[in-house]
Amino acid sequence: MQELDYLESNRDRHIEELRAFLSIPSVSTRSEHAGDVQAAADFVVQQLRAAGLEAVEKHSTPGHPVVTGHTKPVAGAPTVLIYGHYDVQPAEPLELWKTPPFVPDLRDGKLYARGAADDKGQVFIYLKVLEAFHQVRGGCPVNVKVLIEGEEEIGSPNLVPFLKAHKKELACDVVLVSDTHMMGYDTPSITVGLRGLTSVEVTVQGASGDLHSGTYGGSVANPIQVLCEMLVACKNPRTGKILIPGFYDDVRRLSAQDRRKLAEAPHDDEKFRSATGAPALFGEKGFSTIERIGARPTFEVNGIWGGYMGEGLKTVLPSQAHAKISMRLVPDQDPQSIAKATEAFLKEIAPPHVNVTVTRERNQGDAIWVDADFPAMQVARDAVRKVFGTAPHLTLEGGSIPIVANFKKVLRRDTILLGFGLPDDRLHAPNEKFDLRMLDRGMKTVAHLLNDLATA
Repeated sequence: MQELDYLESNRDRHIEELRAFLSIPSVSTRSEHAGDVQAAADFVVQQLRAAGLEAVEKHSTPGHPVVTGHTKPVAGAPTVLIYGHYDVQPAEPLELWKTPPFVPDLRDGKLYARGAADDKGQVFIYLKVLEAFHQVRGGCPVNVKVLIEGEEEIGSPNLVPFLKAHKKELACDVVLVSDTHMMGYDTPSITVGLRGLTSVEVTVQGASGDLHSGTYGGSVANPIQVLCEMLVACKNPRTGKILIPGFYDDVRRLSAQDRRKLAEAPHDDEKFRSATGAPALFGEKGFSTIERIGARPTFEVNGIWGGYMGEGLKTVLPSQAHAKISMRLVPDQDPQSIAKATEAFLKEIAPPHVNVTVTRERNQGDAIWVDADFPAMQVARDAVRKVFGTAPHLTLEGGSIPIVANFKKVLRRDTILLGFGLPDDRLHAPNEKFDLRMLDRGMKTVAHLLNDLATA
């Protein structure tokens, strides 16, 4: 394919363009970065137009923009909808980055920056493959529609209404998403399942204001102590089992065949543990690590704060304590029902000497398992084999991409989750990176896939 030669000969320019993309601090959760989010959307618009797409538009929403466009129509060819996001996570704690998060740094063939793998680097793969087809052939061999949003990192609150409002314009035969990772550079994989997500924020209020811990300690409840006790009551610290009533009622059970298939994927617990830096692995009893991170729900405290946290000692009895909690869900669990059950349980176990407020966050999404045998998936597996030299494993991903379930609900189409990240890319953490070897392989794989779908 001449497109592969084009991609190779323009690699240096492409990397510099990717660095420019990564330099934009498009943090969707922070209002002070609203202008940067707009700038990232503009970058995508410019890239799509340079790649020859038509009707490229930046759509306003109540939040951040959605960018769409499509290639020149090809009669009789299938239609592929490409989805990705240009927003990124906050970069804090900044002091843990070796280089500034929005000053992309190339070290040992890896590009370090916030958003490098999640998801700007992977979106960039499609931008350049579409450019290659435009420059070499004058257009793509299949009909491609592009949908790139700026709110994935905050749960895509405005994308579902946009999807429903533009259902006709976004109609397709298959959806293609690269916002996941492979098992390894030499161990290719395609994700066939994503966990869902729901989250809450808890505030425990004691006294009306902070108190002197000597004068009042022992006579008024400490909200931090109470909050910690409540959180422990939500999950057994020895077995890892979640104790919220009804939490497991709708969990789709793993069959013996499911467990055998998951066990076929190469996995080494010790290598996995070593990569995390944890002294030992821990999770729900009775399940393997692979099962825990892909097929079982979780209850995780993402942040907890209260009282004095500055330098030195301040003997204060804090008036408030707070925690942010996320729960990854599996198929058949309803995010709203789980959030409601969590709120009810936290209020039920709250002692009478404090007041408890639970706020359900808006970033929710359903879990989904994809049919591993639908026709386009077979084409994708073959495209991976052509580039990586071996057939991909089929895996479940512990993370969430809320909109994927809605592609199935609204568009009635399956999604190919063809990610090119690696497990050590440090998503959502300091020193996020994207291995440029995976960038190269990703472009080649996507080029083969779009080419081969035209004749599938």
